[in-house]
Amino acid sequence: MRSLQTPRIPSATFALGMLLLWACAAKADARLDGTKPAQWRVTWTEEPSTKATVSWSTAAQGDSHTLRFREKEGDDEFSVQLAESGRYTGGDFELYYHHARLTDLKPATAYEIQMVSDTNESPIFYFVTAPATDREFSILHGGDSRSDQDARRRVNIMISEMVAQSHDNEILSDDILALAHGGDYIVSGNRMDLWSTWLSDHELTATPDGRLLPIIPARGNHDKGKPFNEVFGFPEDDLNYYSLSIGSQVKFITLNSETSTAGDQAKWLANELSQTRKSHRWLLVQYHRPVYPAVKTPHTALKSWVPLFERFNVDLVCEADGHVIKRTLPIRDGKPDETGVVYIGEGGLGVPQRSPKTDRWFVQSPGMADKGNHVFVLTFRKNVLEGKCVLEGGKLRDEFTRNARNGL
Repeated sequence: MRSLQTPRIPSATFALGMLLLWACAAKADARLDGTKPAQWRVTWTEEPSTKATVSWSTAAQGDSHTLRFREKEGDDEFSVQLAESGRYTGGDFELYYHHARLTDLKPATAYEIQMVSDTNESPIFYFVTAPATDREFSILHGGDSRSDQDARRRVNIMISEMVAQSHDNEILSDDILALAHGGDYIVSGNRMDLWSTWLSDHELTATPDGRLLPIIPARGNHDKGKPFNEVFGFPEDDLNYYSLSIGSQVKFITLNSETSTAGDQAKWLANELSQTRKSHRWLLVQYHRPVYPAVKTPHTALKSWVPLFERFNVDLVCEADGHVIKRTLPIRDGKPDETGVVYIGEGGLGVPQRSPKTDRWFVQSPGMADKGNHVFVLTFRKNVLEGKCVLEGGKLRDEFTRNARNGL
């Protein structure tokens, strides 16, 4: 089977390739000008087989904002969905958001989309809904895309390459369907000028044929303020914890480590894990602040969430925040246990990397710790979950497997 990672190629060829990619990248940055659509993105926060939020930005308020959409392989006329619009908060930076909420979509179906603001039209893009059946596929996970814009753009270009390559054959398990982002998109979540730069850079994740990769967003400690909900189309007062079924056998739960990890969120998590473990083969969780960190001190979720992870046998936990690479050995009751939970992270989508504390017991073999810009590729097979950590430039830094627990 062809590897999901970007191929490791000689340095001279790589340098030439990067120059060509940067040339393409310059064309990918849509200029913010009046009501010209820009900063396009697709977000999954509920029922991704039938729903999606398509969003874009304009520099001017405008009067009319709609999304045209239709099945990519069909010959139907475009349908039209009105967008919810408003001005982003966060300083004096004037920018407007537009969210078209699509429902009643067909699972595992490509949809062409075109954003229209007043008389200005975006290029035609497409995205693909999640499957509703039990099939093999992959997703990406990473976090911390703040602070180093050049690195962020390079990683985004690599993601575009990886997504395009993953769909360039008939092997379903290769197909990358979404990017789960573990938070800390920018340095200061209340500064809309920084969000705007991040949104423009995110355009670089689109593939050359116009495929938009859906985001599954988590809130980080640098993402405080209203803009986070405005960027990703959450309701104004949403608490940003939710769950998705991707296919019939993968449950992906996003938690919010920036609010109380006990109380209502812990009760919701206990109920969600209880119901999910009975019905899904794979059970994953993402959030920002790590409970078994390779650099920092453990977050409060160590007490409020970890006992639930272990009680309901979560297969994999995805963390961020530390600015390192780590994979723990399996952990149960605060010690190594082959039946325990594995934690990966901790953020390398465009942030200066720290040196991990490699003497910590939970990153000893068969765990690991390192540093470098990176993204994880998670591949869901019927009996095995395969993970790969891919460094900027395409080098495979780590790989691991988790066996299915419940035999579904």
